[in-house]
Amino acid sequence: MTTAADAVCYTLVQEDGSETPTTQELRTALQKGTDEVKLETLRKIIVATINGNPQPTLLMPIIQYVMPSKNKQLKKLLHFYWEVCPKYDDNGKLKQEMILVVNAIRNDLQHPNEYIRGETLRFLQKISKDAELLEPLIPICRSCLEHRHSYVRKNAVFAIYTIYRSFEHLIPDAPELIQTFLAAESDATCKRNAFVFLANCAMDKAVEYVVGVVENVGSLDESLQMAVIEVIRLSCKDDSTHRARWIRCIFELVNASSHAVKYEAASTLTTLTQNPAAVKAAASCFINLAIKESDNNVKLIVLDRLDTLRSKHGHVLDSLVMDIIQVLSSADMEVRKKAISIVLSMVSSRNVEEVVLFFKKQLQRTQEADFEKNSEYRQLLIQSIHVCAIKFSEVAASVVHALMDFLGDSNNPSALDVVAFVREVVEKFPPLRQAITERLTQSLPDMKSAKVFRGVFWILGEYVEGVEGIEEVIRAIGRVLGEIPILASEVKAAGGGEEVVAESEAKEGAGKEGALGGGGGRPKVLADGTYATETAFTTTSVKVDVVRAAKPPLRTLFLGGDFFTGAVLAGALTKLIMRFDDLSKDRKKANSLKAEAMLMMTSIIRVGQSKFVTHQIDEDSLERIMNCIQTLSELEDKAPVHEIFLSDTKSAYTYMLTAQEKRAAEKKEAETSKAAAVQVDDLLTFRQFSKKAADDVIDYDEDVGRATGATEIHEDFISNLSRISQLTGFSDPIYAEAYVKVQGFDILLDVLLVNQTANTLQNLCLDFATLGDLKLVERPSVYTIAPHSFQSIKATIKVSSTETGVIFGSILWEGPNMSESCVILNDIHIDIMDYIKPAYCNEAQFRSMWTEFEWENRVNVNTSMSDPRAYLKHIMKSTNMSCLTPEGAMSGECDFLSANMYARSLFGEDALANLSIERCEAGLTGHVRIRSKTQGIALSLGDRITMAQKDNKPPVP
Repeated sequence: MTTAADAVCYTLVQEDGSETPTTQELRTALQKGTDEVKLETLRKIIVATINGNPQPTLLMPIIQYVMPSKNKQLKKLLHFYWEVCPKYDDNGKLKQEMILVVNAIRNDLQHPNEYIRGETLRFLQKISKDAELLEPLIPICRSCLEHRHSYVRKNAVFAIYTIYRSFEHLIPDAPELIQTFLAAESDATCKRNAFVFLANCAMDKAVEYVVGVVENVGSLDESLQMAVIEVIRLSCKDDSTHRARWIRCIFELVNASSHAVKYEAASTLTTLTQNPAAVKAAASCFINLAIKESDNNVKLIVLDRLDTLRSKHGHVLDSLVMDIIQVLSSADMEVRKKAISIVLSMVSSRNVEEVVLFFKKQLQRTQEADFEKNSEYRQLLIQSIHVCAIKFSEVAASVVHALMDFLGDSNNPSALDVVAFVREVVEKFPPLRQAITERLTQSLPDMKSAKVFRGVFWILGEYVEGVEGIEEVIRAIGRVLGEIPILASEVKAAGGGEEVVAESEAKEGAGKEGALGGGGGRPKVLADGTYATETAFTTTSVKVDVVRAAKPPLRTLFLGGDFFTGAVLAGALTKLIMRFDDLSKDRKKANSLKAEAMLMMTSIIRVGQSKFVTHQIDEDSLERIMNCIQTLSELEDKAPVHEIFLSDTKSAYTYMLTAQEKRAAEKKEAETSKAAAVQVDDLLTFRQFSKKAADDVIDYDEDVGRATGATEIHEDFISNLSRISQLTGFSDPIYAEAYVKVQGFDILLDVLLVNQTANTLQNLCLDFATLGDLKLVERPSVYTIAPHSFQSIKATIKVSSTETGVIFGSILWEGPNMSESCVILNDIHIDIMDYIKPAYCNEAQFRSMWTEFEWENRVNVNTSMSDPRAYLKHIMKSTNMSCLTPEGAMSGECDFLSANMYARSLFGEDALANLSIERCEAGLTGHVRIRSKTQGIALSLGDRITMAQKDNKPPVP
């Protein structure tokens, strides 16, 4: 029973206060208005009642003038009013007027129109807390179970269900009544509602019913099949008597026509048995759903469940890998990525050839036809083939040549993935080196990207070992470079000669006017009769642009100013000449190749210093190429640089691959040991001692508990104290402090108020406001606090982005003589670190995001710490970021350290950082550069680093 004092306003509905009619106007509209006017009037009364203005004097006019109406819309709206209107007087007794209401409801339950009967039964479910209203209606509800129309019967079942759960004594025989009804019922919806009643109120009777229909469960309605699965799942927790029968039943439902039934049946099957045949049947069902279901979100959910099943049952599902791979027919990239990740985890030596063959066919399709996100899918396939080939050497030879067809791909990431794959294959599989390098040499004219050229030049410089191979590589490089010297050939192609080369170099930067080659002497006359003049550089530039499209791609890169590629080419040529000099005894041939290589290098430098290029050669590339020329000129000395060129660079790459494999093995071992580390005292219930894995049991009650935070590990007392913020001073009339807890996307504030005066504080209101992407969910109520007493007030604030937010506010109250007082609260700053977690991405992803993100915050290093690596760990702990730079790259003693860091927020936002520091006499100098897509993260992380630098200890989280 709800008294007037206990009534609360639980919903707010906006209404225009300027147009709010008076009580008399509402009464007149109810008495004299048409059905349309009464509808609008009753709607206004309901809104006012919900907003805390019940207007009890209108109850009788509504009974008199609205309740007798036969308008169905008005009758339905009247049910809403009976739901929210005050039904009890100030003494907590049922109002006399409600007897008339109960009589009207009774008449509606006996109405010849089945729609009115069904709607009234649905209304009874809304007033299930009022036993005095429901008691006279029980016999009519029971009689509705025998109504001819299924709409009435199905609502009657749930009406009885709601009443029985709230007041069991009103219908003590409800389970037997519904069991009899279920046995005689033929309508599918009514049977489902009755079965749900038994499942929630009389499980033994629900199990009895399932046992009776288990042989025909496949012919039942979809909704009833779902209910049967739920009963089987719940009954197996406490009773295993019918387990074998349930398994046969679920096996039959796995092949049902409904996708929802299939999914639930397959999920339940693994909780009943861990038999390999059952696990395979469940996995096959998930695969079938992932292929046939059209909704991509459903595909992802099913694939997640399949991945969990695979992780629990090892190699039981390996035979289904070719079925899973059919999911790649979906056009959604997220679905494809998830499916390929599952396939790669299931690849073994028995099925790797089939998997790689399928990948190759899909790769071929991306070349023949243009699909949505074709390039991204191609890159994903190349990376997948890479993983398979490295893990299983028997397929490396069959795929490496197929992938090298994509070195000339216009999609730069795909071509780079091929280069990375080829580089790893030639290192790990020496027998394939000769064939791969020969194919790379033949593919040089087809390449377009500078990064691809650089990767291929490095591979050729390191792994071409035969004399004939070296000669062929140098000839191929000469072909892709074009006629040399480059500068002279460019001037010649533009229409000049050798003297023009000298003239253009002499006039470089001078800007003098003159004619070019044979085109000079005679002035040109324009259309208006004036003479035209032109500079040599202008004419040359125009002609160069005309013919540049026909030039070899490598030459085009140099003319475009990409001299880093020239430096890599110089290094590769130096290695090849050195290796040829060691292998060949033909001095004449060796000198000829050395001269040709040195001519290529000097030609690159010379054209880089001319005006024929978009950007002149940079100092680093110039120095590198000059060092290579000097090394070749002193080839006979066999200086230590000889060992550096021919051995150390390859050893560095070998060490990097070994370190990557070691990290991957350690990560896998850590995951395995973590999963297997189960202590004997970890098992708390007998159910967990069964053979089935605990993680395979789907307990929806536990899932709901996790979702609502009920199963969270409670923090200790000291941790809670660290989150308390003082809001007012000790001398203020009201002392306030708040316990701030960040839980997911919510901030929970538990504010304690202490009345430090001898007066009663009336109408006290705690008013909060926010700054940033924070939103107050609901405003606290108004309170009255006795002298020297306490009041606890809770508030919830939603967070929508990873930015430092501020919560501020005030306390308002009425003191003695109705005087109003106010205290301004201290600000509460929400720490961004509660939403940022360490994450990992590869180097290519980091570079791509670094280029894409526009917000950068640069923080200068200012600390007394002297160890670069200790400072790096200090910054990582302070900012919750992970270090992407491998440990091997930072090993050893060095006065300089550069490292990349990465983190991701709960909202999916990325945060990048680069630390560059150097040790000097005064300590550490350098800077930390932070980049993100939003300004808030960059600024907040910069402030965090600045605060963390004030002392050597990381701040308390």
